Amino acid sequence: MERQVMHMDLDSFFVSVERQLNPALEGKPVLVGGSSDRGVVASCSYEARSFGIHSAMPMRMARQLCPDAIVVKGDHDKYSEYSDQVTDIIRENVPVYEKASIDEFYVDMTGMDKFFGCYKLATEIRQKIIRETNLPISFALSSNKTVAKIGTGEIKPNNQQQIPFGTEKTYLGPLSIKKIPGVGEKTYQLLRGMGIEKVCTVQEMPVQVLQQVLGENGMGLWRKANGIDNSPVEQYNERKSISTECTFEKDTIDVDHLKRVLLSMTEKLCFQLRNEEKLTGCVTVKIRYSDFNTYTMQMRVPYTTMDNTLIEKVKELFDKLFQKRMLIRLIGIKFSHLIQGTYQIDMFSDTAEQIQLYAAMDKLRQRFGEDAVMRAAGLGLNKRETSLFNGIKKLN
Repeated sequence: MERQVMHMDLDSFFVSVERQLNPALEGKPVLVGGSSDRGVVASCSYEARSFGIHSAMPMRMARQLCPDAIVVKGDHDKYSEYSDQVTDIIRENVPVYEKASIDEFYVDMTGMDKFFGCYKLATEIRQKIIRETNLPISFALSSNKTVAKIGTGEIKPNNQQQIPFGTEKTYLGPLSIKKIPGVGEKTYQLLRGMGIEKVCTVQEMPVQVLQQVLGENGMGLWRKANGIDNSPVEQYNERKSISTECTFEKDTIDVDHLKRVLLSMTEKLCFQLRNEEKLTGCVTVKIRYSDFNTYTMQMRVPYTTMDNTLIEKVKELFDKLFQKRMLIRLIGIKFSHLIQGTYQIDMFSDTAEQIQLYAAMDKLRQRFGEDAVMRAAGLGLNKRETSLFNGIKKLN
């Protein structure tokens, strides 16, 4: 049976939501992101993109490229609300779907052609999303996730297409190698240095040559260029979570110490999320007092993996929860409502320097261990205390 996989992507999602809230932004160059020069662009309208602006660009550079652009700080809660509306519509109409990020979805429609016609059903779902949310959305239907994702990018904004089974290689051939998912700037420059510009050139190369140049990533690149991708659509399940707890050898009421432990625990969980390419949408803090009474409190958050954002939420929950002023036996943190995806820029606080810093810190942790680098506050915990952390419970 031929696979049928749809990739759906909400067009300039943050900007589209802002235009729902303020129709005066329609047709104008809009930047959503940090308002200071040190901030970054989280999303930009197609009018702004015509000036060469793109997401993750420093806001200062974006303003230089388009001085007339309208900068909007953004509303994380509202974006999550609209994302949930789209998710509900998809959930009601298909058996298996994957939420890859706040604005991106994969749907496995294999076998549904005998009942509905996959392209017809995909079209109806898209029209329903547009009708009920008034948000522009694009999709491509193909035999696998890679080709469908590339296809969506090629027909945006607010459009749709089908890439028939057997035409994947022909469809990809004329495209730039930049279109292949996973080809970043470094890999792109390396391939361009070899004289490779189009996907068709990669298709014709012996896979051994790519492996010599790119190592284990060479085979993956060759397969994607040839339209081969057997990765499944992973069923989205909001109940998945990742958590950790710390039981103290001696009950304590030292608030400063408790917050240092929470900070260290949060850092470790965030690193695990980024390693597994997951985003969390909900934070829970747990306190168990010396009398064994246990209390929890949770908070929905914009999908993220960033320490600075989640540490503040954890501290806020702890301050609300710690009311009895009794000795504490255990504290715990859980991140839930996980989705597959890489980091979404926090337009309230992130800067380009912060994003680069986290990437550098994660590389050090991956090479030398998760305790290789940490915030200064975490240094107040000795090895005995950090060893009290229970093993991280993953994706239960």
